[in-house]
Amino acid sequence: MQGKTLSYNNINDTDAAFELVSEFDPARGAAVAIIKHANPCGVAVAGDPVTAYKNALRTDPVSAFGGIVATNREIDAATAEEIVKVFTEVIVAPSATPEARAIIAAKKNLRLLLTGGPADPKADGPVVKSVAGGLPVQSHDNRNVDDCDIKVVTKKAPSAAEMADLRLAAKVAKHVKSNAIVYVKDGATVGVGAGQMSRVDSALTGHRKSIDAAKAAGIEGALSQGSVVASDAFFPFADGLEALVAAGATAVIQPGGSMRDDEVIAAADAAGIAMVMTGMRHFRH
Repeated sequence: MQGKTLSYNNINDTDAAFELVSEFDPARGAAVAIIKHANPCGVAVAGDPVTAYKNALRTDPVSAFGGIVATNREIDAATAEEIVKVFTEVIVAPSATPEARAIIAAKKNLRLLLTGGPADPKADGPVVKSVAGGLPVQSHDNRNVDDCDIKVVTKKAPSAAEMADLRLAAKVAKHVKSNAIVYVKDGATVGVGAGQMSRVDSALTGHRKSIDAAKAAGIEGALSQGSVVASDAFFPFADGLEALVAAGATAVIQPGGSMRDDEVIAAADAAGIAMVMTGMRHFRH
């Protein structure tokens, strides 16, 4: 580590970023996550870290200011040069080249944490929280969409490209505070709705973020147009699904298990989009 001491919030956010990128096998692509207040404001997977970082940053360049950046691969000079263009609190990675270290060291109050490797997303262990008068403990959420028997429940099935993005969206949604809605297109998030009291509100928030991101990138409309979407828990009513359709979604992945699953499936069929169910809820708090 270099730079000043990490604060409580820095440690919490850095852990969130490190755990998220550890969901992705570095042999299959470079993953980058940008975290702000324990929620991802941008995640992408690409052939190299610098491309993944740029794609992740595009999701929400405003929220990335003062955030945490994590990658599952070594940081090189090109990636370091891009990251330091935005005020960043912490960078966490398995390793960094000497050139990258020098670039990062030149920035005041930017800390570099080198882990030597990813976290084990399949590891067992307790998760402890504090409450007034006690410590609730639960087991670590050590499963993701790759462990699921995914079922197509609509008349239309997702394409291979949509399915790849759906898996990415589901892995990101696992690490977003519930209610979580994650829009993904072409290997990168394009809108994240986190921590809203209503799943519809999360859908609308993610869509609004995609409009803001498009404007920042000089693109007309919303980045969510033609995207796929992950929901971390089931849709209690069809209105949440309808909000995603209005935002431009073409496919959705969700756990299922609602009393109104049939209504939600019917709404997806009426809109002509694909939907798959995993049977796995995350509901991060």
